[in-house]
Amino acid sequence: MTETPPSLPRLTADDADAISALARVVWQATYPPMISQAQIDAMLADRYAPERIREQLDDPRHAWRGARQEHALIGFAHALLDETGCKLDKLYVHPDRHRRGIGAALLREILAWARARQARRIWLQVNRGNAQAIRAYEKYGFRIVDSRVFEIGGGFVMDDHVMERLL
Repeated sequence: MTETPPSLPRLTADDADAISALARVVWQATYPPMISQAQIDAMLADRYAPERIREQLDDPRHAWRGARQEHALIGFAHALLDETGCKLDKLYVHPDRHRRGIGAALLREILAWARARQARRIWLQVNRGNAQAIRAYEKYGFRIVDSRVFEIGGGFVMDDHVMERLL
């Protein structure tokens, strides 16, 4: 049986709880070898609180796109315009759906959104230990331009590469 391709809708406030739940699944599958459970919990509580997501969904400087298959949210991307261009802040696909082109499709949606707003650059931060994500971003034209440790509060840091792609 052939799998139905995902739809890629703009996400709405009604999706905030599903985004938060999917983020938890993805983070628990991805980040325990890289950061502590306490940091995972703190970052999920901060970055993926449904109220915070709803605020961003209402802000025209933010883009939230989802990937749905059979009505279930299986991936999402979030970007925001800043003074240097566009930051790809989040791009996650359910671990059971990797390697099916879903992340690439979400990235194309964000790139189109950024270009439509005359951004000349898209950039992101990725954990230095996340080799799979780094390889994927390099495949799509991003390159490492910096490596830094970012303090994020609560005694936690993000040890990241900064990657960019010109648009």
